[in-house]
Formats: sequence, C-alpha cells, structure tokens
Amino acid sequence: MCGIALIVSGIHIGTSSLPFDSAIATRRTEKLSFSLDDLKAALRRRGPDSLGAKKLLLRLLGQNEISSSFAEHSDDVSSSSIVANADCTIETAKLRFFGATLQLRGIKPLIQPLADASGNVLVYNGEIFGGFHITSDCNDTEFLIQTLGECCSCGCCSTDHCVKCGKSSIPSVLSAIKGPWAIIYWQDSSRTLWFGRDPFGRRSLLVHWPTEDDSTFLLSSVSPVSPVQQAAEDEAHNEVGCLSYWEELPCGIYSVHVDASNSSGYLVGEVKIHEYTNSMLNELIKWERISIEPSCEDLQTCCHKLSREQHAMDLTSSESVPNETGSIQPAILMPAQILLNALKESVLRRTSLYTIYQAVISGIRLEKFVPVAVLFSGGLDSMILAALLDKCLDSSYEIDLLNVSFDGQLAPDRKSAKAGLSELRRVAPSRKWRLVEIDADLSDLVFETSHVMSLINPANTYMDLNIGIALWLASGGDGWVSDAYTSDNDDNLVRIKYKSNAKILLVGSGADEQCAGYGRHRTSYRHGSWLGLHQEMRLDMQRIWRRNLGRDDRCIADNGKEARFPFLDEDVIRLLLDIPLWEVANLDQPSGIGDKRILREVAELLGLYEAAVLPKRAIQFGSRIARESNRKNFGSNRAANQASAGSVRIHRKSNFC
Repeated sequence: MCGIALIVSGIHIGTSSLPFDSAIATRRTEKLSFSLDDLKAALRRRGPDSLGAKKLLLRLLGQNEISSSFAEHSDDVSSSSIVANADCTIETAKLRFFGATLQLRGIKPLIQPLADASGNVLVYNGEIFGGFHITSDCNDTEFLIQTLGECCSCGCCSTDHCVKCGKSSIPSVLSAIKGPWAIIYWQDSSRTLWFGRDPFGRRSLLVHWPTEDDSTFLLSSVSPVSPVQQAAEDEAHNEVGCLSYWEELPCGIYSVHVDASNSSGYLVGEVKIHEYTNSMLNELIKWERISIEPSCEDLQTCCHKLSREQHAMDLTSSESVPNETGSIQPAILMPAQILLNALKESVLRRTSLYTIYQAVISGIRLEKFVPVAVLFSGGLDSMILAALLDKCLDSSYEIDLLNVSFDGQLAPDRKSAKAGLSELRRVAPSRKWRLVEIDADLSDLVFETSHVMSLINPANTYMDLNIGIALWLASGGDGWVSDAYTSDNDDNLVRIKYKSNAKILLVGSGADEQCAGYGRHRTSYRHGSWLGLHQEMRLDMQRIWRRNLGRDDRCIADNGKEARFPFLDEDVIRLLLDIPLWEVANLDQPSGIGDKRILREVAELLGLYEAAVLPKRAIQFGSRIARESNRKNFGSNRAANQASAGSVRIHRKSNFC
C-alpha cells in the first residue's frame, strides 16, 4: 500500500471534455492553505515504511519542443503553502510526485516514486491479485513500471494494442489488473500524465481540478487538513454554492498530454478520460444481472429446494456422490457452495504471506506475529470472512478480531462479537482467536474527531463522521483482550492491554450492496418488485466509490493498515451477477432470513448457524457511536431522528469540534 500525491504547477490544464460537473472551471471551491510538510505527514501515516519525492521539470525550448529533467534535490521542498497560483515562469512547469509506502510484497525495501531509465515516473497504490502473473518475491510497483514502460506512446490508442506498433496501451494494462488500485504515471516519451482508479474505487484518490481562483492541479490519497480547521482563517468558503476543495476522483483512467500552446507559448494540457478495455470489467461496471424476475415456477422451485441443498451440503465434503449403479459422479454444486468457493479464493488471494513477511518476522517470535486481522462485529459478513481466513491462513498464526464499542460491553456489536468468537472457536478449535475490544468514549475524542474529519473529507455528514471514527479506531487495533489467568478455570478472565500489529485488515464492504442487505432494498422491493430491487442494488454498486470506499480507505489506511475487500473481488462480483436475484435474496421472507439469503447459506456451509440468522446492523448503530453522536449534537436520539441526523451536514461550530 502507498499514499500517493501529485502537485502540478505551470501547466494550463483544461477540463472541458470531462463528462461531470468538476469540469466547470469557473466554479468556486473552498480556499484551503496547507504546506508540503502537511501533505507529506498525511501520506506518511498511510505508508510508514518509506517516504519519497521526485520533482520533474518541464521546459519549453522552442515552439513545440519540450525538455524534461529531474530536479537534483527532489525532496528539498519548502513548508510554504502549496495552494496558490504557481510562482514559475511560463517556460517551466513542475510535477512533484510523492509516495509513502507500507510494504507488503517483495524481498527488498522499495521507495516510491519509482523512475526508470527512460524518464517515466510511477507512484502506485494497489495490489495485483490477478490479470498478470507475479512471482511471490516480486513487488507490484516494480512489475508495473516495467510493464507500463513497454507500452505504446503514440497517445491515440483506444484498444488493447496499438495498430501501428503492436505494443500494449496503458489503458489496456490498467484494465487487466484484478485488484484495487490508484495510480499516477508520467510517460516521458509522449509527455503524457496518466492517473486513475479501479472501477469500484477501492483505493482513495482525491483531486483538486484547476479553477478560476486556484489553478493548481492536485491528486492525493488523502486530504492533509480538514476544512473545519481552516474556519477561523477563512470564512469565505461558507458561501452558498462553494464546493469542497477536494473531490473523490470518479473511477476511470485519465490522461493529460502536455504540449505548447501555439498562441501564448504556455504549456497546456487537456484532461481526457479513457474507457477500460477489458470487456468483463465493463460488464461489471454496468452491473447487469442475467436473471432478475422469477417465474412462478422459479419461485416454487426456490421454496422447495432447501432440503435438496442441505443434502448436497452434506455431500460436498467428498465432492462426489455415488449414482444408482454405485459409480462415483461429481456432485452438482448449489449456488451457495459455488459462492463459498469463490469467496475462499478471494480471501486466499488477499492473505497469502508473500516473501516480505519472512523479513518482517525474522526478529519476532512466530506466535507474536499476526499478519491479518478482521474488522469484526460478529455479524454475518465478518463471521464469514473470519471463518474463511481460518481456512486460508497457516494454523500457526493467531487471528485478531477487531471490535469497537462506544458503550462498553453493552453495545450490540460487542455482544455479537463475543457470541461470534464462541462460534468460531467451535468451528475452528485449533485456531488461536483474539478478540480485541476497542472501547471509546465520544466525549474524550476531541482531537481524534477533528483528525477523522480531515480523513473523511470531502464527505461531510454526521453519518460519514460516525462511520469514519468507528473505522479509524477499530483499524488502529488499540484495545484490550481477555486472557485466562488460571489454566484450571476458563471462566476466570482478566483484560490486558493489547495493540494489534496486523498490517492487513479484511473488511466486509460490498456484501450488503450485492446481496440486498440494506433496509432501502426491502423498500425498493416493496414498491418496485424484483426490477426495483435490482435497480437499487445496481445504484449502490455504481456509487460505492463515492459514498463508501474512498472514505473507508482513508480512515483505515491512516493507521498504516491496508483494507482488503474480499466481497469486492472481480470474480465474486461476476459470480453474484450470474446467480438469479431470487437466489441471492428473497425479501418476501423476514429480516435475518430473506435478506442476504445466499450469504446466510454460505454461513451454514461453514457451520456458522448462529451467525446465519443475524439481522443486518450497521457499524454506527452496532457500536453505538450514532446514539452518542445524536445525544451530543442533537440532544437526544428522538431529536436526531426528527432531523434525519445521518444525512445532516456537519456545521463548523458543531459540538464535535
């Protein structure tokens, strides 16, 4: 994982060709002031292993001739404000690249940005879980800069391969990656800047588009400062119609070809957006399901298949059954079993211990090293992830289950987490499970709340902040564990202070969106039947980058942890779309049965019978931070509900700050 950023000055960048409102250069945005040191500090929290910078200078030599060179002291940058019109001549432009790395792969230390012999520069925040063959001792970023360096540089390729030279195009390479990514890449031979995010936005990338009052172009994994902290300095950005300084970069692949303006002599560039060239990826983006509305016969079959499925479940352990003649034939797998297999592969891809870990654990006792943790509520999704992780991770490692509560032992998520721990111990008795109880009091989190507000930015509602605080505290892993102080009586437990050192955190994002886990899905089904349900689920998946994943990635990564989302694996998404909707969910049935029906069947296959019937409970409610926030900011839960507190924007003089 890496925190990445780019500051571009001295280039007149046009955005008129972009298909969204950010292209309006005359719009007004907040006026923020932060330094390079602020930016680097924010990035360093995401990537504690190394921090690097490179400064690329572009000079206009003639009418259409541009030279490029690296500054000798790339990281010799001042602490002055970077948000202002650049103080460079019209003949010179600066591209300042930053990368802060949490290294999880490869056998040698890596410092981003990377530059190759051809003058190309790469900062990359992502994991390549498929699409390319990468050996276990290879680093993704090193592989990618080599692969991108072999791409066509004509700048006009819109397909997988250039028709002129036969080389791969940059969009085709990025489209082939299976896994989360955000990228900034300078292709020197074509004088083109490339940047973008994977189609689901699983890695954060914020953008400040050039505007009339601030021509700076910035990309960053994280906002280095919260607008709330700037309120005393500048109240002008409270004007109606004034947009956030930062925006979530819409998912896609973008390019800016730098050229010389014939009329003015300035360096100019126009932002262009490119299609993903992978046909399967484009199908996932459209999120069209094969079978949406069942026939009467489908529903009747669905109602009578549970006993057959249970019979098949009993036979899948041998993966074959005898037929009437006594010969062995492969068992016919039910949708839940197929999904279980896909989820297991997804978890395995995200938790394989690459060679880098051998160096990490060389000086640590094996039993003290915890490579992977689970963001754990004890609910259906996190229980499935924990049980699958047990099947994928070497039995010598302990697994941390991170649970946050704002009401001590009384929060619903704390109760379900303890019940879930007992069930996990039953289905996986040889595994050492560690429930990390992270207790918090909202009234004590003054500095922390202000800090999280900068992380969720540009999200700005109380719901976003509640979720952000809960995720930030949980991923920090700083809590308590209960341990037996006598071997004769397991009931005698003492809580001891503990901080999880796991760098990889499994998160259940995407399960509710794809399997109809939200209350609004039931409402859509009630009003619009199966088609209405499908349309609401598709809307959720197509906006998950804006509403959830960028925010969540920033809050979790701020602790030097990498969030990984097994439910958002490309193969899992494809499979769930191939399964008829009525097999995924049946909202004619009550809560805890019909919603996320297929995941409940997966849980039963894993032996998680108690978790299989748990109702959906969002982290802000299960941890009870929403209740405490409502009391603090609205006086009571009732007043907050009347004000629809979850969607209310945070005021600058809020009690939170």
